[in-house]
Amino acid sequence: MSRRVRRSFGETTEENFWPAFTDMISTIALIIFFLMLIVFINNVITGKNLEFAKKELADTERNLDASRAEISKSEDRLRLLQDELENTAAEVKKGQIDLKLSEEEIDKQKEIIAQSNRELGNLRAKLEGVAVLRLNVLQKVKESIEENLNAKEKDEELVLIADNGNIVINEGLVFDFNSYAIKEEGKSLLNNLALSFEKVLDNEEVRQNIDAISIQGHTDKRGSAEENRELSSKRATAVVDYLLSVNSNLEYKYGSYFVASGYSEFRPIDKRNNETAYSKNRRIEVSVILKDSNIQNVIDEYLKDSVEIINNN
Repeated sequence: MSRRVRRSFGETTEENFWPAFTDMISTIALIIFFLMLIVFINNVITGKNLEFAKKELADTERNLDASRAEISKSEDRLRLLQDELENTAAEVKKGQIDLKLSEEEIDKQKEIIAQSNRELGNLRAKLEGVAVLRLNVLQKVKESIEENLNAKEKDEELVLIADNGNIVINEGLVFDFNSYAIKEEGKSLLNNLALSFEKVLDNEEVRQNIDAISIQGHTDKRGSAEENRELSSKRATAVVDYLLSVNSNLEYKYGSYFVASGYSEFRPIDKRNNETAYSKNRRIEVSVILKDSNIQNVIDEYLKDSVEIINNN
């Protein structure tokens, strides 16, 4: 009875082994199949991803190339800008140098102008001094005359200095109407005038600037021009002759300074046609003529100094 049990057990074991092995092989095959399927699916997915990645890479490379081209253009523009900046900087530097030179030149010109203005001021002062000198001479003669003669009559000055700087003597004080003979009451005035001229000409500083003392005769417009020219000339000559004859020192020392001239009716003070105008126009004028050479020397000296200033700069 025991043998049958063992045989029965042994038989049962042999019969159950092969189905279990087959099941195991099937399971392994199924696992391998699934693995291969997974690998296949993975390869498919990986392939698609790779193609997408390649496309993305190609797009990226194209974008990169475009960016590189843009960078290259930007670099070219930058180089151009740098060149322009360098040129601009060079021009600015040159402009600064030119500006500095211009400022220096302007400073030089300003100095030249300043010196010229100073010299011109000196010239103006000297010329004004010459004019003042002439006026002073006339004023001294007038004051010398008025010290010894009351030259007032009917509230009108009979001896005055006109706008042109000449000493004006009313004709009625020296001459009768239409006459060139000196009146007695006029001789007192001319006596003082002769002494005054001697005193003025004794001043060397004044004398060296005087070229001539012109005694001028003037008439009114009545009568012919020829008659008035002759009358005015004779009156002027009569005054000069009397001045030099009454003061021998004046004739001896300074006779060469005196000249007589007649202007007839052609230089009226008052152009109206009435007795007041006629009275003003009939007159003797004393004009102190300064030496042109002295004035010219002042101008020449100024021009010489100006040329030296320019040459030195």
